[in-house]
Amino acid sequence: MISQICIITAIIAYLSIMIYVGISYSKNNTSIDAFYLGGRKLGPVVTAMSAEASDMSSWLLMGLPGVAYLSGIAEAGWTAIGLAVGTYVNWLIVSKKIRRYTSQLHALTLPDFFSKRYGDDQNILTCVSAVIIIIFFIPYTASGFAACAKLFNTLFGVNYMAALFISAAIIVLYCTLGGFLAVSTTDLIQGITMSIALIIVICFGIFTAGGFEHVIANAQALPGYLSMMRSYVPGTDYDTPYSALTIASTLAWGLGYFGMPHILLRFMAIEDEKKLSLSRRIATVWVVISMAVAVFIGIVGYSMSKASVIPVLEGSSSETIIVQIASVLSKYNILTALLAGIILAGILAATMSTADSQLLAAASSISQNLLQDFGKKKIDTKTSVKIARITVMIISLISVLLASNPDSSVFEIVSFAWAGFGAAFGPIVLCALFWKRSNKWGALCGMITGGAMIFIWKYGIAGLGGVFAIYELLPAFLLATLVNIIVSLMTAEPSQEILAVYDKVNRK
Repeated sequence: MISQICIITAIIAYLSIMIYVGISYSKNNTSIDAFYLGGRKLGPVVTAMSAEASDMSSWLLMGLPGVAYLSGIAEAGWTAIGLAVGTYVNWLIVSKKIRRYTSQLHALTLPDFFSKRYGDDQNILTCVSAVIIIIFFIPYTASGFAACAKLFNTLFGVNYMAALFISAAIIVLYCTLGGFLAVSTTDLIQGITMSIALIIVICFGIFTAGGFEHVIANAQALPGYLSMMRSYVPGTDYDTPYSALTIASTLAWGLGYFGMPHILLRFMAIEDEKKLSLSRRIATVWVVISMAVAVFIGIVGYSMSKASVIPVLEGSSSETIIVQIASVLSKYNILTALLAGIILAGILAATMSTADSQLLAAASSISQNLLQDFGKKKIDTKTSVKIARITVMIISLISVLLASNPDSSVFEIVSFAWAGFGAAFGPIVLCALFWKRSNKWGALCGMITGGAMIFIWKYGIAGLGGVFAIYELLPAFLLATLVNIIVSLMTAEPSQEILAVYDKVNRK
């Protein structure tokens, strides 16, 4: 009883800080620019940590350790490598240029940038990209809500749906109050909380599993468990090869970074593009260390199950491994119970840091891009901010309904949404920034092709098995890029005005 009180106290303290940040920043939202981009005033540390905290989501503390726990390091390891490389390259080649380009064009959102970059006066690109954002962000947000609900349901036995609504309500509250600055500041706090949680879990896990030597020995006893070229089949004495094609498919997770609206918005919002170099270093180091620790937690968790410290986890329940570890930690004394509360707050942080960013990006797509840009509705600032807040609430409600199944896998949902954004927006972002000849029609066809191919490959072609059973992001990204290039070359060159802006941006 005392342990639960301590855990609840720590979590309430954490959630109170989140709400306080939202309230404190609410008075700053006097313009749409402030609500969506914080007036482009983010510092380098906040930019780095908010980008990566919003990127990692509950996938870092639930999905990745769960995969490693079940099948070893191959899938989790190659995924982490792909994401680490993608993180670095995205910061290196995209961040400065998109900050400079969007500032030159006075673009507040990614769909807004697409239309202004290509001189799309009819805002067709705005409309299509906004719809894509809504399609993929809703299930992505739902996965975050589901992670929160699983946490409270597993730990306290709280009704899953009740926990779902409470988690969503808190995220919506500080997101609608504080806008982008509140979201970015809370993401910084959440990134720090996630880091502390990872450190506590890994140290406690190794200790209770019998030490580092026992952890490695137990893992080595399973065929393929510690191999990057083979994958352990859960519950058996067998392993399967991890082929070169599968490795390439898994590494393709890194391609998703080029099309993530909530990450690209951080690049757009930094106060000075020169500070992005510092942000890149901070972000890359944090991502590499945090993912390596998360994968190892899965390995440690297996030894903890073998030592009967935590129960044997199967299927999607493996994603609750850190929750299980926190539950054991909380039973020692008041201090460890408070530490367990910090761990659980870290899981909440991982979830909230992504959900709030996604909600804000989705809200901007509806209120700014669809209603005002595409619909040509003239709305004053106060009304526009109000519409954005209402939109956040509506999207949250839909996400809650989608997350109502407690057996849904966080990892699977996130991987599908990640692929959707990567394939639909990644090629167009790269072409818009680095290819002068790219035009509106190439961008439009490429975007539609990328988004559509995610569904076609995932639910159709992948079912053929063999070489086709790869991560849908890879073929969809490549095809979307090819379509963008071919259609651009087959249609008229961009206007001289568009080319002049491109040259001006690239001369800086």
